[in-house]
Amino acid sequence: MSDTVQQFLLLSIVGFPLCAFALMAVFAWQGRRRVERAVSTAVVLAFGLAMASAIALACMMLGGGQRMVTVSVGTWFGTGESEFHLLLVGDRLSLPFAVLTALLSGLIGVFSQRYLHKEPGYLRFYMLLALFGAGVELVALAGALELTFVGWELAGLTSALLIAFFHERRKPVEHGLRAFLTYRACDVGLLAAVVWLHHATGSSTVTGALAGTGVQGDSGWAGFQAPTSTWDAFLIGLPLLWASMGKAAQVPLGGWLPRAMEGPTPSSAVFYGAISVSLGPYLLLRTESVWSGAPAVRIAIVAVGALTAVHATLVGRAQTDIKSTLAYASMTQIGVILAEVGLGLRYLALAHLIAHAALRSAQILRSPSLIHDHHHLEQATGRPLPPTGRYLDRLVPAGTQAWLYRYALERGYFDAWLRDHVVGGLARLVRRAESLDDRWARLLSTGWTPLPHTGARTEPAGLSVAAVTAEGEGRGETTGRGEQES
Repeated sequence: MSDTVQQFLLLSIVGFPLCAFALMAVFAWQGRRRVERAVSTAVVLAFGLAMASAIALACMMLGGGQRMVTVSVGTWFGTGESEFHLLLVGDRLSLPFAVLTALLSGLIGVFSQRYLHKEPGYLRFYMLLALFGAGVELVALAGALELTFVGWELAGLTSALLIAFFHERRKPVEHGLRAFLTYRACDVGLLAAVVWLHHATGSSTVTGALAGTGVQGDSGWAGFQAPTSTWDAFLIGLPLLWASMGKAAQVPLGGWLPRAMEGPTPSSAVFYGAISVSLGPYLLLRTESVWSGAPAVRIAIVAVGALTAVHATLVGRAQTDIKSTLAYASMTQIGVILAEVGLGLRYLALAHLIAHAALRSAQILRSPSLIHDHHHLEQATGRPLPPTGRYLDRLVPAGTQAWLYRYALERGYFDAWLRDHVVGGLARLVRRAESLDDRWARLLSTGWTPLPHTGARTEPAGLSVAAVTAEGEGRGETTGRGEQES
């Protein structure tokens, strides 16, 4: 009986937000205007029940001395040695993150009741919020890497749609498209890791979950089967890092994060300050058993995190709006968390991740009123408030300060580099392919093909290009004379 209750609680953590999304989708499908309070209450209640389920399950596990609870709802499909298991896992890593997700998503739902009052996209916002919460809970609780990919994609899609929430303006749509393209380019890494993990180990589920043995990894929570070869661990770990860099806005792919603030403030708080950017470090924590055998992957994770932390700290000091400043502050802390993950400080990284998500979400929600209070404080003192971080100015020489200031204004030149070399190179490649395709289409439409050596062309028997041209000209002249006579 206790096992059945635990499995129900584990399923309900994902099930309640999914039910809320389905209800909002029915409302949208009917095309009727629903009472705002009914819409927001349904979504907030779903996240409240999900949080209560996660807390109750954690308490039952602590009381019973359990370290892992699993529930399998079958196999979606299987082909030979590869199977797609629908498996959820509750342990020391997934349950705290699931509680955090449900808590912050429910808080955003309550906050948005007044913030988005009488907004035409009110129902659309809550529908996407419910789907986002369900996707993140799926990432947190997934016991199979394929199921993680499903939740990963749901979170990315809803993020892009909420960046472009105010689609009447051009900029939100452009920035939402940029975030979506960044996600898609980096999600290839997660897909490649799934494929190679199957190739290296034959399984992409957490160790012992299907057998019910509850085997724990070296990290103290459920882990995947580690490859026997260091080369396999490297080939799996590097794509996982690439996938995490896109979602966590790490250098050089972090240019989309400050632009993502075009969306509503509530979605900016829960997505880009708290939950969505935390999925990158979470993925690395969950898969640590896979890539921990490759020292090069650890070095790469630490290098990316440290470089991002330094870069975001410098660039954030030159921003002129509070939401961009907070975006770079989030990027800085996520970089530090990645460095902690790479150094093997897993419990410190988890605690840092949860604390940062809660604090940053509150800061972004507070940002509009903070600007108002700042202006009142300046009026009361009669002078501008002194900037923070003056001690850094004393440590850096004056000549270096000018160079760093320009670096910060240009946001590290990463946006220009991506635009000119990566995007520009791809655009030139596409134009060249299009030109080649048009050339072949013209060659085929004229009825001849080039010879392999001489480059001469072979024409159909009994018909020459000159004859066709002369015949066409003759018809043109005849038609012209007929028109003149008429």
